[in-house]
Amino acid sequence: MSRLADTDRERIAALFERHLEVGLHHGAQLAVFVDGDLVIDLAGGTTGPDGNAETRETRHVLFSCTKPYAAVTLHSLVEEGALAYDDRVVDYWPEFADAGTDKADITVRQVLSHTAGLQKSKLDDRPTVWSDWETVIETLEEQDPLSPPGEQPAYHALTFGWLVGELVRRVSGTPIEEAAAERVFEPLGMEHTGIGLREDEDDDVATVVGFDPFDRCRDPGEGLGDNAAVAAPFNAEQVHRAVVPAATGIGTARDMARFYACLANDGELEGTRLLESETVDRMTRLEAETASDGTLDREARFALGFWKGGTAVAPYGTLSPEHVFGHAGLGSSVGWADPEENVGFAYVTNGVRDGTYEHVARVNALADAVRLALR
Repeated sequence: MSRLADTDRERIAALFERHLEVGLHHGAQLAVFVDGDLVIDLAGGTTGPDGNAETRETRHVLFSCTKPYAAVTLHSLVEEGALAYDDRVVDYWPEFADAGTDKADITVRQVLSHTAGLQKSKLDDRPTVWSDWETVIETLEEQDPLSPPGEQPAYHALTFGWLVGELVRRVSGTPIEEAAAERVFEPLGMEHTGIGLREDEDDDVATVVGFDPFDRCRDPGEGLGDNAAVAAPFNAEQVHRAVVPAATGIGTARDMARFYACLANDGELEGTRLLESETVDRMTRLEAETASDGTLDREARFALGFWKGGTAVAPYGTLSPEHVFGHAGLGSSVGWADPEENVGFAYVTNGVRDGTYEHVARVNALADAVRLALR
């Protein structure tokens, strides 16, 4: 018997439609797994201002919701013994740092927990370079830490993905986009998800629209900057095809919810084991927390590649439990797992809203509805 009654599913669907009716975004998808079963699978609106009808298979730019896909790819290699969390990055990537420097002591754990001190780079504002992996990696090799490694949690908005991706390539010999497909997407049947579009794929990705923040009495000065400006490059086909493991995931809510349903169920879904339960436990433990993240200037709790719940800004419900883990994507999307309730949740939209409050309020309304409806 489902723990979500038909009447509650209808009310959640009505809330989902309400977000579209009031114009929070042009199109959206919502998918929820409970106890390993897909109990909600919605799509509505349009793929953009002048787009076609949104479907459950419409692919979206996932922004930072991509990060956990890259992270789990690396965690699978740790599980196999190919590397360890406290190994130094230079042990696998010698060109990463000069011997005897602080940078040379950066560990895999610090990269995954946003404490490596490489939170920004010259690449951040150069989207035309993102498709050149060799240039990206050379730039990171030349960069010095902006803060002492291991001390200040500071969200690595773009550099996280390239650092993780190059580690995967150095250890496995396989590019991150291929390794993620082989180790995560294909085993879980995530048919519409990838890191960047491949050459044989059409660019049918939904159009992202950045909206101005609502009027308020003060600007808290948080986040990554102007939403419209940050989002603008992500409508370019060149960026859609670029491999940016922190930001250019292309996929659907259904696929993302499958991913989190697997992790909520100790790493197994429908007979497919993605990771051992011990690995899931290790990678989702709290690793670093701060009252003021060095990049976002707000409260943050980091696991190894995931954001943890338990803060006023976590987008997993108004009072999100500390054990919940997941990730948000540039004020537009979110996915999370609740292992105690065995829930995998994903809400994907094409409307970029202020990430300080607007987007959090939008996604929390649906998360709260799901939590209240569970029996």
